[in-house]
Amino acid sequence: MKNILIIYPHWVPSNLAGVHRARLISNFLHDFNWHPIILTVKSEFYEEKPDLDICKTVNPKTEVVYTDARKITKPRIIGDIGLRAFEYLKKEALNIIKTRKIDFIWIPIPSFYVAILGRKLYNKTKIPYGIDYIDPWIRDISNRKNIRAIASNFIARILEPYSVKKAILISGVSTSYYQPVIDRSFKKKQIQHIGMPYGFDPNDHKIILKNIELPWTSFKNCIPIIYAGAFLPKSGLFTELLFKGIKNLVETDNWNKNVHLFFVGTGNYTHKSITDFAKENQISEFVYEIRERKPYLEILNYLSNSKGVMIIGSTEKHYTASKTFQSLLSEKPVFSIFHSQSSAVEVMKECNANQYTVEYSENENNDILQTKIINTFVKFIDNSESWNPDLSKLEKYSAKESARKLVNAIEKLNL
Repeated sequence: MKNILIIYPHWVPSNLAGVHRARLISNFLHDFNWHPIILTVKSEFYEEKPDLDICKTVNPKTEVVYTDARKITKPRIIGDIGLRAFEYLKKEALNIIKTRKIDFIWIPIPSFYVAILGRKLYNKTKIPYGIDYIDPWIRDISNRKNIRAIASNFIARILEPYSVKKAILISGVSTSYYQPVIDRSFKKKQIQHIGMPYGFDPNDHKIILKNIELPWTSFKNCIPIIYAGAFLPKSGLFTELLFKGIKNLVETDNWNKNVHLFFVGTGNYTHKSITDFAKENQISEFVYEIRERKPYLEILNYLSNSKGVMIIGSTEKHYTASKTFQSLLSEKPVFSIFHSQSSAVEVMKECNANQYTVEYSENENNDILQTKIINTFVKFIDNSESWNPDLSKLEKYSAKESARKLVNAIEKLNL
């Protein structure tokens, strides 16, 4: 069995999205004769509230090595754990390499600064490495002109080429997330690359938490519709049009007042909020936003106890919506809005679960789009079409399949 060193500074009990990338892949690597060694940072150095239940979702065969990090200062100057733990991760990685035979190093990002470790470790040890793009490092910031975003993107344009130059594998949750890296940094030579989604571990959905309080527990006769996860800047158009449509339904007395929309774990974002959109359209009594991130397993239990699930995607075609799998596996009807070229649309269609999916096309007239959105949403609320998705079609999007693709890509390198 070969050894793969996965360097990712967050690990359970952190509930950050990136943790699930490393966790889901590592859960299935043993099935393909690779032993994962996770190099991470002790949870006492995290800023996030720990989620102890999430520890139940890790394959017990996964080996984990912990290291220290610099503590958060007051005032908070450096928050990024990749920076705070950089030297500690580097030192421990070299210790592991000295005492163990490491066949490959795999580094999911963000934290983006950890990608630099791949190059530095290669320079010292010649162990091949790959960078995995959970998010693009250099990105379009046309809608974010603040100084922080500009500075971050400027630094990224310097550090990314350095970090990936000696890599022999580029992977990502979607090919479109890393294709610009290939185009920028590998014009003169070919590099092995593979796109594979987060996927899912079906065992996660079998864990039922006892005594959890649902967001709608105190609502009498509530018909809860839930959106779970971060609210993205480029989801605003879809939200605005949906809420305008709901406003029209309320004003024409065509809205069931028992229906309430719950947006949970939307995050501490700075763009226009869901709450603001609701206020503008005078539907605040039916819309509830809980920005606080909730534990992963609690979210899965919320989904399975709701009457329906919403996925409000992005106007960007490369948006993959990893939450698609969680939503479908809840076995509740799913209302979704995606760019027509998003891979999420293909997933919904393959599973025969696109009855309540709205496809957005660039330059589409907003009035026409709003009509499509609200007509589909009304059918979704009424549950007027049968909901019998074929979840067996999801297997090729599973975390096990993603792990297989990663292993195949690595083994093609003939290390």
